[in-house]
Amino acid sequence: MTSATLKDISDGARAYLVPVGSVSGGDLGLVSPITGRRFLAARIVVRDGDAIFTHALVSSNELDNALKALPDGIRTQLEQQRDALASPSQGLELPGRELPLSFTRPRIMGVLNVTPDSFSDGGKFLDADAAIRRARQMIAEGADIIDIGGESTRPGAKPVWEGEEAGRVLPVIEALQAESIPLSIDTRHSFVMDKAVKAGAHIINDVSALTYDGESMTVAAFCNAPVVLMHAQGTPQTMQDRPSYAHVLYDVYDYLAQRIAACEAAGISRARLILDPGIGFGKRVVQDNLALINGLPLFLTLGCPVLLGVSRKRFIGAITGEELAEKRMVGSVAAAVRCVEQGAQIVRVHDVAETIQALRLTQAFHDAAIMDGLV
Repeated sequence: MTSATLKDISDGARAYLVPVGSVSGGDLGLVSPITGRRFLAARIVVRDGDAIFTHALVSSNELDNALKALPDGIRTQLEQQRDALASPSQGLELPGRELPLSFTRPRIMGVLNVTPDSFSDGGKFLDADAAIRRARQMIAEGADIIDIGGESTRPGAKPVWEGEEAGRVLPVIEALQAESIPLSIDTRHSFVMDKAVKAGAHIINDVSALTYDGESMTVAAFCNAPVVLMHAQGTPQTMQDRPSYAHVLYDVYDYLAQRIAACEAAGISRARLILDPGIGFGKRVVQDNLALINGLPLFLTLGCPVLLGVSRKRFIGAITGEELAEKRMVGSVAAAVRCVEQGAQIVRVHDVAETIQALRLTQAFHDAAIMDGLV
């Protein structure tokens, strides 16, 4: 690929560095310190509007020379992404906790739906005592984070009054303070965010990336908690009504890059942000979700930890033929392993013990390859 190939692109053209060929160990390839993964090559993609202008695969040892041959605007974008990929992580500083949440290994976020209508376990943990018991069970199984939500955002779910949502989650958060585990509040509402963090939640997990509630950005900036920015096309009521993308991987990437910029402008540093491509949220059931999981290394070039929630979701049922969400555990574990192998630092799951067992094996293979110096 030469600069002449790109002479007709506009000033607004976007460039993407997609790492490929993930391996463990050895000293070759582009390294992502935050994940410990190495990538043997990178796909350079230039997009002008909806058109993909060029699509070149470059080995890692030829990347610097390839970038030098590109026009200034394109080269600058790709160099920024390369440098973000290579930046070490200091971990996430959590309010009220002395030690940061590190990513020396993949982290498990256990799902706790304190709702009557969540797609997989709605109603099981609506009672506060039942929710607290379930949280303690997941902690005993090895969860690193408990994600507590009081409003279902499944396709077709109806909004919940924020006062009712707070009434569901606050007693659970308060009861779990003695457990010495990071707590995440899964909410779109600034009122609930504020109350939850004051009650002891350490992370804000917003499926709308701080866009649903006009006060969310202010609350998030003030409370100093890390924030999960998730991509969703539409609302829970509309998001599965014929979702469409020009190029789903790059569309989602651009959206998350824009939300990072908005957060930084509001005083939320990039070091506090976690990115979630939003599997199942306004995505075509199979093709978009698989494209995002397979293309996950691209999101590492934004310089933030990446979270994926694939557990029991509809795409697993569509591929396996299993209609009941609660029977999709094996597919969910397989998907979680794939996400981690692609570079996810956090996986959000219902089946904690089973996922941890699989990821410990994955981590053991990874660590052994590093110790043996093998690629």
